[in-house]
Amino acid sequence: MRHPDGDYQVANKVHVLDPPHAIGWLTGCDPKGDGHLEFGGWFWRYDLTPLRPSTTEVALTYDWSAVPQSVREYLEFPPFGPEHLTDSLAHLAELATSAAQAGTPGGH
Repeated sequence: MRHPDGDYQVANKVHVLDPPHAIGWLTGCDPKGDGHLEFGGWFWRYDLTPLRPSTTEVALTYDWSAVPQSVREYLEFPPFGPEHLTDSLAHLAELATSAAQAGTPGGH
């Protein structure tokens, strides 16, 4: 991942998978580098509603309500502004458009 303060690595764990309607994941890391993942209490989720053959409405949820106080002491929440969520949706649209143009299944 890239951030103005420097690059960093995350681990994502899918906890909702309902193709083609929804995908949700927890974001975490391997703080000790030993393969033991820790998740910080926040999650991302895309809910997808097909509107037409080439159009899908996407709702993005980012929830940090389960972040423990110990994490909130060194990370400010929310850790980024609304423009980051808009950028996430734009990136998803770019990926879907590229997949559709390449004829990849599910690319709409």
